[in-house]
Order: sequence, then structure tokens, then C-alpha cells
Amino acid sequence: MATDQIQKKTARRKVLVELYEKYIYGTPPKTIVADKTILLCHLTWAVAKAIGAATMRVYVNTRMLKHLYDSRPAEEFVFIIENLHTVIKYPDQIYENRDSKRGDLCFVKELKGKRYIASMEMPKEEGKKIFVATAFRLRKENYLANYKMLWSWRDDHPSS
Repeated sequence: MATDQIQKKTARRKVLVELYEKYIYGTPPKTIVADKTILLCHLTWAVAKAIGAATMRVYVNTRMLKHLYDSRPAEEFVFIIENLHTVIKYPDQIYENRDSKRGDLCFVKELKGKRYIASMEMPKEEGKKIFVATAFRLRKENYLANYKMLWSWRDDHPSS
């Protein structure tokens, strides 16, 4: 892999870490933080087509990051901010989220033997941004049992 490709990949991983260090680290629980929004990554063409996305860009904000910081165990929080772009860019499955939950779609990815979910807020209008609503490690195997699967990486790209 070329040096510039490695640097770009490393930079994508550090985006959330830098946002966390600048605006979230050390803040008391449930406090208000500066409202900042950053581009996290771009969806792949296959994912964008599968969900009918009007835009490929996915954003995160400090409000969501603060929520994760306050509500997730430290090891889970660190893993999520270092790998969230992978869950979103290369999901294994995409599910329709339940009406009672925040976000419209659930992107699911297995990483290091554990499944992670990112709930995504999809824009209803042209020109609006896709946002990550929340993310967490799935602890219950049957959590997604009653969710409607919209897309699977395996189904979209059959093995040859």
C-alpha cells in the first residue's frame, strides 16, 4: 500500500479521536458540549444504492459522541471511536430500525469477533446530511431478530 493511502486511512481513524480529545475528554457526565459536526466517511456505492441514499457523506457530531462517552464502558467507547467508520463504510448487514428507536437504519459489522451497530439518521429531503445517531456493541444475539433486514453484503456480492 502506498504511503499516501496509509496516511489517508490513518487520518480517517483519527477524526473521531481528535474530536473526542478536543471537545469531550474530561467533561462531567451529562454536560453540554460545543456543537461541532464533522465528516466521518463516505458510503460505498453498493451501500448507498442499497439504502437509496441521496448523499454518500456520513457525519457525526459532538452531541452523539458525548452520549457515547457518558453511556458506554471505556473499552467499548474507545473501540467504537476508532472503528465507527468501518462499521458504516463496510457494514455486513443493514436493518430497518424500529419506530421506537433513534435513527432510521442500523448498520451492523462484526469486528474482532463482536458485532457492532451504528444507528443512522437518514435524510428525508434532498440536500440533508446522513448522521450517526448512536453506536454500540451488540450484547444479545437475538437483538435484531425482529428487525427487517434490508441488505446484506453477502447477498449483494455472491461468492464466485
